[in-house]
Amino acid sequence: MIFRQLFDHTSHTYTYLLAERRGGEALLIDPVLENTAQYVRLLEELDVKLVLAADTHIHADHVTALDSLRNHTGCASAMGAMTRAECVSVHFHEGEKLCVDNLHLDILYTPGHTDDSYSFVLPDRVFTGDTLLIRGTGRTDFQNGDPAAQYDSLFGKLLTLPEETLVYPAHDYNGMTVSTIGEEKRHNPRLQVAGKQAYIELMNGLELDDPQLMDIAVPANRACGVRSAA
Repeated sequence: MIFRQLFDHTSHTYTYLLAERRGGEALLIDPVLENTAQYVRLLEELDVKLVLAADTHIHADHVTALDSLRNHTGCASAMGAMTRAECVSVHFHEGEKLCVDNLHLDILYTPGHTDDSYSFVLPDRVFTGDTLLIRGTGRTDFQNGDPAAQYDSLFGKLLTLPEETLVYPAHDYNGMTVSTIGEEKRHNPRLQVAGKQAYIELMNGLELDDPQLMDIAVPANRACGVRSAA
């Protein structure tokens, strides 16, 4: 399998490129608009054809490259069925798969950070978006976030995966690139709670500033990265 983890320094976003083989089809997860040229160049260098670009949710801290990649490569764009982005060509559901050649990623609906958050699972790794971060979890105080729903997504779905499963989040702010489900169970401070109510109180007690680009990014991302002329 071809696998690349790409990092956007401005928004601390991880973008993931997956393909089964050289000369085959490729998938990009959570691409950032400003890095479109980098993605296109890398696709050419690796001799793969982008057929699908997917966002795990509507991001609030950067503008997505879904529309830009569609224009540059002719790829399909995908988001979960719960999204408010009507511009994508594919709406996927939990229980379905994202398929690229012989790579088949299971889709989990993992709301809480937002109400349109999804995770993608391969046998050895999971792409968790902003639901599960390395030693953290995504905030739940805007875009219909819900700490109770996030608790269920974490403890009822993601943390039930095998402990050796690699965790690849959509962001990291401390230089961490990968973890495992087992590590997060043991060392993630937000997961060391007595139960759902304790988690709700923990998340509701956070005092966080809004992302700087939220007022621009959210409406742009509902249009797959097309910014309003206004």
